[in-house]
Amino acid sequence: MGVGVTRRSYMSFAVAACLALPTALPAGAQTPLKVTLDGKLEGPAAPFLVALEQGYFKAEGLEVTIEASAGALEPITRVASGAFDIGVGDMNMLIRYHDQNPAAPLKAVFVVNNRPSYAIIGRKSRGVAAPADLEGKKLGAPAIEQASAQWPIFAKLNQLDAAKVSVINVGIAVREPMLMAGEVDAVTGISFSSPIVLREKGVPADDIAVLLMSAYGLDLYGNAIFVNSKVLAEKPEAVKGFLRALTQGLKETLREPVTAVLAVVRRNGGATRDLELERLLIAIRDCIVTPEVRANGLGAIDSARFDTGIEQMALGYTFKNKSKLVDIFDASFLPADAERKLD
Repeated sequence: MGVGVTRRSYMSFAVAACLALPTALPAGAQTPLKVTLDGKLEGPAAPFLVALEQGYFKAEGLEVTIEASAGALEPITRVASGAFDIGVGDMNMLIRYHDQNPAAPLKAVFVVNNRPSYAIIGRKSRGVAAPADLEGKKLGAPAIEQASAQWPIFAKLNQLDAAKVSVINVGIAVREPMLMAGEVDAVTGISFSSPIVLREKGVPADDIAVLLMSAYGLDLYGNAIFVNSKVLAEKPEAVKGFLRALTQGLKETLREPVTAVLAVVRRNGGATRDLELERLLIAIRDCIVTPEVRANGLGAIDSARFDTGIEQMALGYTFKNKSKLVDIFDASFLPADAERKLD
């Protein structure tokens, strides 16, 4: 019975794939689950691959297949269509998708990133080191991208005159090159991605300013696990088992990130350990291990904070109907409190 990561190629990126794990279990003993990530197979995907390699999914009676995706919206549409059972992706994009498609059959069940990785990345040599510096500057913002969607909120929370910022729609592939060339002064992006790309292309690290939106008032959640509603109804124990196994993989990754990231390197032929480890450590620092998680454990949502986040989203997005927590998140599938507490 095969358990592994499906091979896909997006532009020049290839995901090395398909880990075959031997098993003596009889046919039909494991429940198959198709899982989609929200992008390439990089450092922050380590918890999923650790759970796969260490047999945590298998121990729960699951045959898990994990596949990369082309971007943040794809895992949502994949799970909503029923092509995939489980997805990992941006909670706030999920909220907007639900508002536009209220009958969409999917719901979040576990928060991986307690804070989002959205950031404004500027160059100090272009005069950008703080939010106020953006006035009078050019901001490169891809049209369909998680961080770009939060720019209006960031601007209002930081009392910026958005009319004084020239927002330029840029392609994701040319975002960092345009910042390098001085065609824009800053870009929207992800804290564990764009700064690393810039540095790898020769921009000095001390010239890069990373304005993490969560450090400047944005109180939204980040990536979450969401599941097709039919799977929730027909395979509730499988979903619970998946989350228990993932929690084990996540906690192991937090304990031993240097070892955990090797699971990514083994499946991504173009990856290097140091680079993917850096991505993972930034994700852990900025998104996963927060004061809320230290106090309450992994995976859960605070209802008051969720409501605050909805009000913040409304600063930059017009809801048809403001989402309530019960519409988006089902906490009944979470592992026990003791299992979710950090070691």
